[in-house]
Amino acid sequence: MISFQNVSKSYLVGHVPTSVLNNVSFDIDRGTALGICGANGAGKSTLMRLAAGVEMPTSGRVQRTFSVSWPLGYSSAFQSSLTGADNTRFIARVYGKPIDDTLAFVNDFAELGRYFRMPVKSYSAGMSARLAFAISLAVDFDCYLIDEVTAAGDARFRQRCHDALRERLAHSALIMVSHDPATLIDFCNGGAVLHGARLHRCESVEAALAMHHALQQGAHAPCPPETDASMPLVDDMPASSNG
Repeated sequence: MISFQNVSKSYLVGHVPTSVLNNVSFDIDRGTALGICGANGAGKSTLMRLAAGVEMPTSGRVQRTFSVSWPLGYSSAFQSSLTGADNTRFIARVYGKPIDDTLAFVNDFAELGRYFRMPVKSYSAGMSARLAFAISLAVDFDCYLIDEVTAAGDARFRQRCHDALRERLAHSALIMVSHDPATLIDFCNGGAVLHGARLHRCESVEAALAMHHALQQGAHAPCPPETDASMPLVDDMPASSNG
């Protein structure tokens, strides 16, 4: 489980404290696939880094009782002066995976060719995303954090990503951030909207997408009430008028 307990996060912007997340609480358990919508700059990537433990909250607590991937997306936490192969070896050692098998899997899946033996700083954003995705699949995490990574590469590679991720989700949890509604609907069984430094949990991905669209248009659109007790609402969103 990943449990956010009254988590707040703020940064100094021009010497002025700016709140990105304010008193956010929610749980992600095995079998949960949560799709998160939000405008650019709403704090989605910050939430993912907090979930992974890459950053610490300003206040509150993030508790993890199972293994969580690094946030997969176009900005990776690799050592840029090392090659893709060297980064793969390092990750394999950290997680106790067979080095030769891990190298073979990542090299085959990421399809980086000669770049696999070149420094990561020479990679394009898409190449870094493909490396991150391939290494994460080699580790078998209990929860995957996905930030638009399924958009990397051509149509054939994207399909490989989709198929591999769907296989992992049979026994893992997922938190996904994407601007593509079809991707969120395809992978997620629950939705939430990050807006105004609060996370508003909805009864479905479709409801979250509708709320996000309405907010983008300047309308107030609360999520309908949650009906699945295993995925409770957070942040006390009011019920819609149609119940």
